[in-house]
Amino acid sequence: MIKLENINKKFKLGDDEVHILKDINLHIKAGEFVSIIGQSGSGKSTLMNIIGCIDTPTSGSYKIDDKEVAKLSSDELASLRSKKFGFVFQKYNLIASIDATENVALPAVYAGVPSHARIKRAIELLEGLELGDRTKNLPNKLSGGQQQRVSIARALINGGEIILADEPTGALDSKSGVMVMEILKKLHEEGHTIIVVTHDSNVASIADRIVEIKDGQILSDNVKMGRTFDLHKEKLEKESSLFSAKDQFIESFKMSVSAIFSHKLRSILTMLGIIIGIASVICVVALGNGSEERILSNIRSIGTNTISVYPGRNFGDIRAGGINTLTKNDSLALAHQPYVDYSTPNSRTSGTLTYASMSATGQVFGGDVNSLAVSGIDVVEGRNFNEDDIKYSNSVIIIDQNTKKTLFKGVEPLGNTILFNGRALRIIGIAGEDKNAFGSSESLRVYAPYTTVIDKISGDRQISSITVKIKDDVSTAMAEESITQLLIQRHGTRDFHTRNSDTIKQTIESTTGTMKILIGSIAFISLIVGGIGVMNIMLVSVTERTREIGIRMAIGAKEGNILQQFLIEAILLCWFGGILGILFALLIGFGFNTLSPDFSMKFTIAPIIVSFAASSAIGIIFGYLPARSASKLNPIDALAQE
Repeated sequence: MIKLENINKKFKLGDDEVHILKDINLHIKAGEFVSIIGQSGSGKSTLMNIIGCIDTPTSGSYKIDDKEVAKLSSDELASLRSKKFGFVFQKYNLIASIDATENVALPAVYAGVPSHARIKRAIELLEGLELGDRTKNLPNKLSGGQQQRVSIARALINGGEIILADEPTGALDSKSGVMVMEILKKLHEEGHTIIVVTHDSNVASIADRIVEIKDGQILSDNVKMGRTFDLHKEKLEKESSLFSAKDQFIESFKMSVSAIFSHKLRSILTMLGIIIGIASVICVVALGNGSEERILSNIRSIGTNTISVYPGRNFGDIRAGGINTLTKNDSLALAHQPYVDYSTPNSRTSGTLTYASMSATGQVFGGDVNSLAVSGIDVVEGRNFNEDDIKYSNSVIIIDQNTKKTLFKGVEPLGNTILFNGRALRIIGIAGEDKNAFGSSESLRVYAPYTTVIDKISGDRQISSITVKIKDDVSTAMAEESITQLLIQRHGTRDFHTRNSDTIKQTIESTTGTMKILIGSIAFISLIVGGIGVMNIMLVSVTERTREIGIRMAIGAKEGNILQQFLIEAILLCWFGGILGILFALLIGFGFNTLSPDFSMKFTIAPIIVSFAASSAIGIIFGYLPARSASKLNPIDALAQE
């Protein structure tokens, strides 16, 4: 069954080359009980590792069942170890975080055995080794002898056609050592091929064949009795590849969660960069959304689909004060355009407001029935202007809150008459707060029909601006162009400028969108930093768990299984970090919105999903290198790590 021909093994030790095995020729039949004996450094353990396919020779031929091992890929070697070999190590090599049953069943996971079948078989093996009452114990709750018996049960779970025992009694007391050797002897009689490596002649003497090795060469090969036994292998049912992959994924997931929770502080510190990054991105976008909504709300309050016309070639034109070409007839001409709902001329003048014995400087704003609504001002008491007020230049006004507080302390204003520059005006309404007013919030404002301002107060036939309401189904950009062309024709030149509320809205949306992307990108850098932290911690984790990786590989884990386990761990760290980051961002938003009712953070689902997806991607990207590094470890090098 086993054929080693001219096997050599050399190691590099600094600049020197050490020749461990020298032209080893050894054939072992199925069902034999062989002891390989030799002093420390003789090469016996190296020989056993080569036989168990966890190490490779430098030169020579090694065949199992006439199949050349050197031609097998790493996954084929893992499959061979899973199906053919069972390892019994001197230091037991049990995985500390899982119980006895799970340790025994682990090789069957990688062999594709269903969960119920492998657990049942693991318990049967443990009961057969007098460990029926220890099936749920962790390794640190078992004695040395009990741990070695668990190791033997693990070696048998997949059939254990060849049992490789490396100093199986080396770490045991004499009584436990005798028990272990009796178990191996019984296994031989059941047909298992037993290969024991030892330096103890008493242990070696139990075998039917003793191979002595010294200085890397076989010194003697004595066959006491040529007994071989036929092995009756109990075949465990196998799952389909899909269900097998599912079981292996679940096992990897469990081990990943266990690794995260066994190092809680380190895991939290690792996730900190992800948490801060996710929270920053979400909060920045929420602040941007809140700012945008606040600004757009103010714009909407002065009217949507509205275009305002002002004197002067552009906003800030210093000559605008001397331009008086906008007239009521311009507004009437615009009102007759098919794309216009209505057009409102606006006029303004300053003067003295007088009521009883009190006087104050204020301003009168002239408009029509729609002016207050377009400006986002509500009439909270009394009534608004009507068409008759405009048509007949009625001497009526609506006062603002400052005027009410200044001139009407303790007096009901409605129905009273107020003087503006000596003109009597009757109060028909009281306006609410003008949240869009520029300048001092203490200024006094009253509102009157524009015809009243022109005909009875200022006497000025020019107006200060025109507000045009565009029909909902008309493009405001096209309407703005038409208004511009019409007024140029009427005035003979462009001595005015327009302000399109939708253009302002689009500009605000574009600007805030750009700012959100810019600041969000800066915040995203912290996600990258968090990803680098995950990679560093995963590299540390791989280093700490190198021996565990070696154990898993020795019992049949393929590169993909190891890669999967560490990749899942990295992704879980980023997922947990992402969830905590989202919750942290929402907590910040709740606190901010509670303390600042006038300005709120607006959370939307899109940045939360994108941020969470980004954290997952970071887990994959930054977790892949450490995971790949773990999967590429040489089993024997990994097992040698403490």
